[in-house]
Amino acid sequence: MHCMLRFYAADEVHAALEYRRLADALAQAFAAGAQVPVRHVHRLGPSDTLLLMPAWSETALGVKLVTVMPGNGARGVGTVQAIYVLLDRASGEPLALLDGDALTLRRTAAASALAARYLAREDAHNLLLVGAGRLAPHLACAHHALRPALRRVSVWARDPAKARTAAQWLRELGLPAQAVADLEASAREAHIISCATTATAPVVHGAWLAPGTHLDLVGGFTPAMREVDDAAVARSRIVVDTYAGALAEAGDLLSPLASGAIRRDNVVAELAELVRGERRGRTSAGEITLFKSVGTALEDLAAAAMVIRSP
Repeated sequence: MHCMLRFYAADEVHAALEYRRLADALAQAFAAGAQVPVRHVHRLGPSDTLLLMPAWSETALGVKLVTVMPGNGARGVGTVQAIYVLLDRASGEPLALLDGDALTLRRTAAASALAARYLAREDAHNLLLVGAGRLAPHLACAHHALRPALRRVSVWARDPAKARTAAQWLRELGLPAQAVADLEASAREAHIISCATTATAPVVHGAWLAPGTHLDLVGGFTPAMREVDDAAVARSRIVVDTYAGALAEAGDLLSPLASGAIRRDNVVAELAELVRGERRGRTSAGEITLFKSVGTALEDLAAAAMVIRSP
């Protein structure tokens, strides 16, 4: 029997991946585990890159194809383009092509919200978004979906107009959002600080963090990128999405490891260990926690499988 190849456009992917259900699906996927090779990086010249991100389990098989073309701004096209190919695990026949950008936005945000289940205080109700790019509103929506009691969402960005636009978009979705201008003051009051920036120097400082704060660091995905300083990392109980990814790519961990601000054993768990109950998340109300994600193809596979099962 031949499978009928189906294409899922961005709006269909977003509609199928409700955040609470997606977080549950990711938890099940992390608990079960999968084969996730280190992503393949192919340089296509001085600036262009092709990434291949495969993953497979006993029931699913897929690969995300990602291109990074910095010259795309001049073409009026986004720098990062992506498509996901889901294959039949038994026969290898292609089942579906999915918009890879929508898939990535959803699974990244859901993974942060899932981690916050274990790491943020149960009574956390004040979220600060640092950055107002395309991912930031999805992070707010995901945290809100898993934490409906969220009473304040503050949005800060280097460009105040972008912060205002993101806050307006979130208000239209029913979230209690407003743009803020004073990052330090907002960080000192926040219960959850979710960073989605392309910063190469720290934006949030450890001296600002009140006891009980949860840091959600999503933006940095290379050793040269930093969203928080060594003090923030040194004050935190640190969990990563995967050891293999974060300890190879996350500048927010590699820099303080190199400087001696933290040791390898300060990274206490990866997300799968929290989900399986093998490691503890937050251990006290006053503890500062930190979740560092760089993304894993396991999340793409779980999300893609959820899309094709949706009605």
